Amino acid sequence: MGGGMVSMLFSDIEGSTVLLRRLGDRYLDALEGHRRILRAVWSTYGGTEMGTEGDSFFVVFETAGDAVRAAVDGQRGLAEHRWPGGERLRVRMGIHTGTPGVYDGDYWGMDVHLAARIGAAAQGGQIVVSAVTGRLTQLPDGVTLRDLGTHHLKDIPEPEHLFQVTVDGLPSDFPPPRTIGTSTSLPAPATALLGREHDVERIVALLDRSDVRLVTLTGPGGAGKTRLAIGAASKVPGGVYFVPLAAATSESVLWTTIAEVLDVPPRERGRIVAYLAQRSLLLVLDNLEQLPDAGKIVAEIIEGAAHVKVVATSRRALGLVGEHLHPVAPLPVTDKDSAAVQLFMQRARAVQPTFTYSDDVLEICRRLDGLPLAIELCAPRVRLLSIKELLARVDQSLDIASTSSVTPERQRTLRETIAWSYELLTPEYRRTFRRLAAFSGGADLAAIQEVATGNDPLESLAELSDANLIRLVEGPEGTRVELLETIHQYAADELAATDESAAIYSRHATYFADLAERLEILKRSMAEPPMERAEADLDNYRAALAWATDHDLRTALRLCSALGWVWQLGGYHTESRRWHEQVVAAAGTTSSPELAACLRGLSNLLLLQGETDRGYEVAARSLAMSRELDDAAGTAFGMTVLGTAQRQRGDLDTARQTLTDAVERLRTLDDRWRLARVLGHLGGIEEALGHLDRAEELLRESLGISESLGDVYEVTVHGQNLAYLLALADRVGEAADLARHLRPTVVALGSPPLTMAFSNTAMNILLRLGDAAGAAELFGAEEAMGERLEIVNPYADEELAEALELVGDALSRAEWERHRLAGRTERVEDLLQRLDF
Repeated sequence: MGGGMVSMLFSDIEGSTVLLRRLGDRYLDALEGHRRILRAVWSTYGGTEMGTEGDSFFVVFETAGDAVRAAVDGQRGLAEHRWPGGERLRVRMGIHTGTPGVYDGDYWGMDVHLAARIGAAAQGGQIVVSAVTGRLTQLPDGVTLRDLGTHHLKDIPEPEHLFQVTVDGLPSDFPPPRTIGTSTSLPAPATALLGREHDVERIVALLDRSDVRLVTLTGPGGAGKTRLAIGAASKVPGGVYFVPLAAATSESVLWTTIAEVLDVPPRERGRIVAYLAQRSLLLVLDNLEQLPDAGKIVAEIIEGAAHVKVVATSRRALGLVGEHLHPVAPLPVTDKDSAAVQLFMQRARAVQPTFTYSDDVLEICRRLDGLPLAIELCAPRVRLLSIKELLARVDQSLDIASTSSVTPERQRTLRETIAWSYELLTPEYRRTFRRLAAFSGGADLAAIQEVATGNDPLESLAELSDANLIRLVEGPEGTRVELLETIHQYAADELAATDESAAIYSRHATYFADLAERLEILKRSMAEPPMERAEADLDNYRAALAWATDHDLRTALRLCSALGWVWQLGGYHTESRRWHEQVVAAAGTTSSPELAACLRGLSNLLLLQGETDRGYEVAARSLAMSRELDDAAGTAFGMTVLGTAQRQRGDLDTARQTLTDAVERLRTLDDRWRLARVLGHLGGIEEALGHLDRAEELLRESLGISESLGDVYEVTVHGQNLAYLLALADRVGEAADLARHLRPTVVALGSPPLTMAFSNTAMNILLRLGDAAGAAELFGAEEAMGERLEIVNPYADEELAEALELVGDALSRAEWERHRLAGRTERVEDLLQRLDF
């Protein structure tokens, strides 16, 4: 199936991990039956399977009608099938119709992303389609469309109008789609909110007042602050964004996390506050206690965004003027109808449906001080112990806790409740649990197997999940495991008390260094860089870097180098530089290939941020180190960075010689990926020297190599450089055609440096086409973007002079400035989308 308009269907089984745990070996029979049913309908309606992984499908159809009819017949077939163990497979399906890009026989681009996000938003058994799919579909008898309204989907800039395909005879009532930016995007709690009616009423009433901007929920760990914040936020009309910050350990990570939830690229504070200033919404900032600057950040949001309100959860007040505190007390424990007892009964009956109340339940809840987390940890153990055995064990734990006069009582109680649940585990499961402390922000099954278990972790994780010590969530590679922060701290304390602590943290750092290097290599042959996969583990990379910097410098250096492309494409330049400088400083002066590589990365960052002289010095140090080590590859790579620094210093002839030598070395080494990059840099120097024919020859060679490798990012970089060269050579029609072809890819990739470079190219094309006003707006937008990202353009003055010379009499200087200032208020990406050439 080639280019043009197609309909893309994504499907997967809801709750497949839980189903696997229940069915065991019979799960394979269920999976095979699921595939057989769906493949039959794909074939019937001419669908082409583009991807099948585990329990998921990505199928492309020629028309929207074919895709919808296939989905309808598929759901009917699944509903009619008899599954092992009397189970029911609930498959969610999402469909979008668009014109995705085609590269090497595969589809990619924003339309594919949108289809996948619609699939992820659906509930099990539900078919959700985009508005365009709904418009293009002639529905069969017994099938109708239900309007689900407008929703924000993760990583999709604009809201999407969604519809449900309702089929006679099949379930039609589903929870709201799993989308962001609305109250329905709040986490779906596993338990009802019990005993908090008055708390919810007070919080909602506070938020309804025009003079209240910040409500902080305070209380001990495990008191239910997060659960109450979710319950109250769900009652507030309008947009609600839930920001989980338990893994945030610094101000920069906090801003990054907020930006990821808001889906505001790039991830930097000024852009985020500016985005919020134009909106009326509620931010729920969960778990702020570990951040010393949390109050300053919340104050900046409130002061800069007049229509944004904040609900924060923290073990202590933020100390801001205008802060309204709402202390979260434990649940009341008075009689059998009290909220704490009801919560215990609810959780106990979830694992033992026939469980009945006795006064021992009331006594257990009293001994647990009504702490919701303690109760949720305790109650599921009725599956293993009688209620009297349970009470005896709780008594023992609490007796130990009460002997301490240092720790507040409720925190002692919670710690000992976790300890009690931990001690009920077998030694093997205890070992797995404490090893999970090495992870930050969760982990997928492959990482857990490598770091924590050494074998298939499913059985251990099932036990830990039953004990409510972990949470299972969906990630880009399947199931991920997360720990509540309180439990994570307990696990970390237990791990620290063993003699295996250093080995586990070392294993964690090594695993993520290996993973970063694998993803870096994988990126070079993918139509779309694996950013979602990389960003899912950013907190793990940060934790690994922090540990390795103090204990294993070689691994820290490997991590820093391998993550360079992630930092660059994601716009994490400030954080990247901080890590590079920290690791380089720790490494000292002992030469190694890893340190030389990290120095090259630091030099690139310094050059990007306009520190040319220091960037040159660091590049020279890296090259000298590689030569000292007789590292042929490192020497070639070092010459590449040094040549870039020489050019930025204005020494074009020396840069030309340096890069020419680098090209010769890379041809000998047969490193085609880096050769393409250096050819591109050398082409830029020949262009600056006025040797346009030679520059074109080099750029076309670099472009051809990248195309043969399948690296779309590098293809786009070299392609846009060629477009710029063609514009300079007054081959404006060719330049405009190439830029028009590249524009969707540039916007889809979202790399700030690439976006800015392409903007400059587009500006030069507009100038030569006579659109001086449009060029001025792009100049201003690019200028503002660079300032926000701290990316310095060392050639800005030169480019401005050239632009004004090309403008001539078409615009006065005052008119140029007016359009330039107007452009500074626009996003570069938006202006690029509106280009007309």
